[in-house]
Amino acid sequence: MSTITVRLPKSLHAKIKELAQAEGISMNQFLVVAAAEKMAALVTEDYLTREAQHGKRADFEKVLQAVPHEEPEDYDRL
Repeated sequence: MSTITVRLPKSLHAKIKELAQAEGISMNQFLVVAAAEKMAALVTEDYLTREAQHGKRADFEKVLQAVPHEEPEDYDRL
């Protein structure tokens, strides 16, 4: 583990404290989870961008044609 010092606006500090207490975790754990979630989102975006560069529209259309043309279930409608 390593330690860092972070300067936060008072309003952000107060909200983090409030949310961490509501979750029953420490502010430290709240910030660790928040950083991990942000990192995962960015890494995933980079991965998908790289994968998309290798994709071919024709392959996508071929897979899409295999999807049955059926109405969605009521619980699955937007």
